[in-house]
Amino acid sequence: MSTPPIKLALVTGGFKRVGAAISAQLARDGWMLALHGAHSLVPEDALAAEIARCGTRWQGFHADLAQNDEVLALLPAIYAHFGQFPDLIVNNASLFVDDDATSVTAASLAAHQAVNVSAPVLLATQLAAHLKAEARGCIINILDQRIAQPHGDQLSYTLAKQALSGATQTLARALAPKLRVNAVAPGLTLATPDYTETQLERLARLMPLSALPTPAQIADAVVWLANAEAVSGQTIFVDGGAHMVSFERDFVHLGKD
Repeated sequence: MSTPPIKLALVTGGFKRVGAAISAQLARDGWMLALHGAHSLVPEDALAAEIARCGTRWQGFHADLAQNDEVLALLPAIYAHFGQFPDLIVNNASLFVDDDATSVTAASLAAHQAVNVSAPVLLATQLAAHLKAEARGCIINILDQRIAQPHGDQLSYTLAKQALSGATQTLARALAPKLRVNAVAPGLTLATPDYTETQLERLARLMPLSALPTPAQIADAVVWLANAEAVSGQTIFVDGGAHMVSFERDFVHLGKD
């Protein structure tokens, strides 16, 4: 009796921060990992430890997601190494630049669309084309809770995430039944040094659930969707309820002294 192949997941931006948490949870769930990085291909310490603990087969792959040729070379490189195409792609990598209606440029709009929209769409459609007729795969796009209640900060980023949200719905229809396409929309999770501890405590109290989400909670949603074979075209908000509140500005500007 032949042994079924081990499931393979591609996680873009999978070495650090939330991407690393997603990768670690997939390792615990028994997936092999193709981890994409734009720069370093070295896992964060916690991810490296979890990969070692689980005995996960993995490999790092470099690609500049702003370059179409590098995006299109990613899946063939993964196939060359693992001998199979991914069963799952988690489009986690994202460009995030601070602009607004007074500072937005054509170059910024184009850059955000390339990384945050074009690359995920190209990877999804390429995977659908490569899968055998009877094969089934899954795409999970990482969005942002702001798509439900958009404000004017980080305009290029926000517009790109709104476009990726629309692409999730459209591709779920266009690529069925070969691919299920879903999304996870996190809220403020791993704060940058721009935030103070006091500010984060205040922001947590502004959430309907009085708490900010954790990377592990986002990863749990991703793994659930990866295994939810009857679910497609859905977005799960993992944000403490933030998408139900209309915030006037980005969180970094709120809750300060």
